[in-house]
Amino acid sequence: MAGTAEVLGEIDKTLNAAVARLFDLVKIPSISTDPAFAGECRNAAQWLVDDLGGIGFEARVVDTPGHPMVVAHYKGPAGAPHVLFYGHYDVQPVDPLNLWSHPPFEPSLRDGASGKVMTGRGTSDDKGQLMTFVEAARAWKNTAGGLPISVTILFEGEEESGSPSLKPFLEAYRDELKADIALVCDTNMWDSDTPAISTGLRGLVGEELTIHAASRDLHSGYYGSAAANPIRVLTRVLAGLHDDNGRVTLPGFYDGVSETPAEILQQWGSLGFSEQKFLGDIGLSVPAGEKDRSVLEQTWARPTAEFNGIIGGYTGDGFKTVIPAKASAKVSFRLVGKQDPKAIRKAFREFVTSRLPADCRAEFHEHGGSPAISLDINLPELKKATAALKDEWGRDTALIAMGGSIPIVGDFQNILGMNSLLIGFAHASDNIHSPNEKYDLKSFHKGIRSWARIMQALAGQSYSAG
Repeated sequence: MAGTAEVLGEIDKTLNAAVARLFDLVKIPSISTDPAFAGECRNAAQWLVDDLGGIGFEARVVDTPGHPMVVAHYKGPAGAPHVLFYGHYDVQPVDPLNLWSHPPFEPSLRDGASGKVMTGRGTSDDKGQLMTFVEAARAWKNTAGGLPISVTILFEGEEESGSPSLKPFLEAYRDELKADIALVCDTNMWDSDTPAISTGLRGLVGEELTIHAASRDLHSGYYGSAAANPIRVLTRVLAGLHDDNGRVTLPGFYDGVSETPAEILQQWGSLGFSEQKFLGDIGLSVPAGEKDRSVLEQTWARPTAEFNGIIGGYTGDGFKTVIPAKASAKVSFRLVGKQDPKAIRKAFREFVTSRLPADCRAEFHEHGGSPAISLDINLPELKKATAALKDEWGRDTALIAMGGSIPIVGDFQNILGMNSLLIGFAHASDNIHSPNEKYDLKSFHKGIRSWARIMQALAGQSYSAG
C-alpha cells in the first residue's frame, strides 16, 4: 500500500526525469497565433496525448476549426471526486528574438537570482504549469498504482490567440467534460514561498469610441473656435467618467457591487503588501483610484474605468495645425460582484451621447464583455486545497483576487456549471509573453508535490491505493 509520503518521495527521486519531459515539450514551438506553426501545435497536442496514455489516461486529440484540443480521462476509485484539469499547450510568439539571451525553444537549466531556473518559451506559461499536474498524476500511478480521484484533462491550443474554438467546444462536449470542480493552473503564487488560490476575477467590458465632427480635417487658423473639435469633445467626455474621489460617474455603475468581506480584507492586510513598493517599482507614488480604498482592494475587488488608447489629429513627427474630423478612444471597464456587462455598456453609450454638442456624433465598436467571477470562500474543495498547500509550503495559503480576467473560468461556470480553483505556481518575474521566459525549478518541483497533496486532500485523507 502506498500513500502521500511515498508519492512525494517518488516526485523527489524523479525530478530530473520530469524536467527532461518538460524540456521535450518546450522544444515544440507551438505558437498558436502564427499559421506557420499549425503543425507544431498539433505535434504538441500529440506529444501530450502520448505522454498521458503512458500513465493510464484514455487520451486523444480532438480537432476544432482551429488548433486541436487534448482530452483525457482517468477513472479513479468508486465514489471518488471527479475533477476537470485545464491548461494550454500553445505559447506566445518569441519576437523580438534578439532580446533573448538563450534560444527560446532550446530549454536549459540555469542559475537564477533565487536558485535554479528552467529557461525557454512556455516553461512557465503554460507548459511547465500544466506538467506539474501531469507529473503528480504520474507519481501517484507509479507509486500507488492509481490516482485517488477521477480526472478529466482538457488542454487547449488557442489560449494565447483568444480561444476562438473553446466556447463551441465546451458546448459540444458538455456532457463529457462535466466534473465536480475545475482546476486551473495558469496563475501566480503570492511570492516565491507563499502559495495562493485566486478566489476572484474581475469581469471586462471593452468599448472603442469615435467622435465624428466635420466632413474632413480642417485648418485650425481658418476654422479654429468656429468648428467643433472632436478631440476636445472626446477628452471632455472621458474626463467626466471619474469624480475627484476616483469613483466612476456612470449612472448605475455600482449596482451589484458589494463590500469586500471584513475577513477577506483582514487576510489581505496580513500579506505584507507594500503600496509604496508596488507603485514605486513603476515610478509612481500616489494611488489614483477610490481614495477610501487600499491599493489591493482597488485592484482586486473594485470596478474600474480606464482609457487604454486615444488617437486624434496629426500624431507624426513635427507639427501640423489641424482640427481633425474624428477622434477615438479605447475604454475598458473591469467589473466586480454582480455588475451586468450589458448594463455597463448601455450606460456608457448613453453617457457619451448625452454629452455630444451639435454637429457631433458618436460611433461605438464593442470589444467583448464578461461578468466577474467569485468563489465561495466556504467551498469544501477550497478549504481542502488550502490546507494541502499549507502542508507543502509551510505557510498559510493566500486567498487572493486577480485584477485581470480569465474567460475560461466564466465558461466553466456558465456552460459546465462548475466552480474553478485557480492554483498556479508561476512568479511575476517569469517574463511570460516576453523574451527570456523562465520557470523556477523550486516552483516546478513543489508545484508537482502540491498537486499530489491536493489530489489526496480532495479524495479524503484516509485514501491510499494498492
